[in-house]
This record gives sequence, C-alpha cells and structure tokens, in this order.
Amino acid sequence: MNLIAAVDKNWAIGLKNKLLTSIPEDMKFFRETTTGKVVVMGRKTLESFPGGRPLKNRTNIVLTRDRSCQVKGAVVVHSLEQLREELAKYPSEDIYVIGGESVYRQLLDDCDVAHITKIDYAYEADAWFPNLDEREEWTITADSEEQTCFDLEYRFLKYERKTAASCNI
Repeated sequence: MNLIAAVDKNWAIGLKNKLLTSIPEDMKFFRETTTGKVVVMGRKTLESFPGGRPLKNRTNIVLTRDRSCQVKGAVVVHSLEQLREELAKYPSEDIYVIGGESVYRQLLDDCDVAHITKIDYAYEADAWFPNLDEREEWTITADSEEQTCFDLEYRFLKYERKTAASCNI
C-alpha cells in the first residue's frame, strides 16, 4: 500500500483543513499517480475537495467515525476493520492513502511506499505527516532534481520500508 503527500520542511501538511500551498507539478504528479487507483481518506480530507465531492476516475474510500456520513460516488467505512475488509478487494500496490493526519498515522504501518513532495519552506500548520526521516524502517529510494515553483523549492521523494514486507491487508 502507498502513502502520498506534500509536506513542508517540518512535515506539516495542512492548516484549517486546507493544503499549505498548491504547486502545479505536485498536483499533476498526484493526479497521474492516483488516477485509476484506490484512494483512502478521512472525511475532512474529502470535505476539503471542490464541492466536497470524491476524486474523479478513482475508487474513493472514506474512513469516518460519523455513522450518518454518506457520500455519493464513494465507499464509506467506519472502522479500520471495515477499511481492511474493503481494501482486501484491491491489489495493495493500487491503494494510495491521501490523508489527513489521523488517517496517515493509522495506516502508516500498513504501507511500504510513500511518495512525498518535500517543500523547502516552513508553513504555519495544524496537521502533520509522520516524519519518515526519523523512522529507521523507512529509507529514500528515489530523489528528484530540485524543482522550483516561483520562489518555492521542492523535490519529489520516494520512501520505501526497509523490510520490504508486504502489507498486512
């Protein structure tokens, strides 16, 4: 299973349920990487999308404790157990965890690959991705050239779990 996120230099991912910044090349990478795949998110991440609607051309799975939550065009699950049952229907390599903070933290140990856009800037934030640089089981296996968007510098990094064990899903 995969994680995908854009993080700042302190591993921040959001403020007030919004992305910290919008980098066109990062958005393109996200779109190209996840189109035709399964995306897993929390309810607040879904609500942050235009119109609060699921992403097109993907299987959207929303994890929420809100039992009344119903989303047209998405599968809604209410526990990790339900989520794992749903994810068992798909190849692990086609599943991308897309946020937010609590969903990343709950599913980190189930994943083997993380696609991280690392932005060389520190934003004000209230949501963070787990710092993979502090976790010895994760290592960088791909690193792009430094990219720029106006005055922002960023790179595309691929982290992989060192054990390379398959997901337990």
